[in-house]
Amino acid sequence: MDKKKEAELIEIMKGDLPIIRIGKTWDEMFTHMELEMEDDTRAMLVRWGKEVATDDEYAEIAIRRGLEEFVERYGESGSDENND
Repeated sequence: MDKKKEAELIEIMKGDLPIIRIGKTWDEMFTHMELEMEDDTRAMLVRWGKEVATDDEYAEIAIRRGLEEFVERYGESGSDENND
């Protein structure tokens, strides 16, 4: 891992993040879709989604996206030694 990424990772690990305990996990089968639609149709679907989505679903999205970005940047083991 280069020194810049190592320093970033050390700062992240020193941060005052709240503790999040994973109570249980389960696998779900789903399909990602690349959707093509008009902007007003997308806005309508987003509005409907926000009306029915729960706070837990928003939290799950945030955690998943954060983990995906972390792994993309630092690798699965927290380092990018295998990505050089």
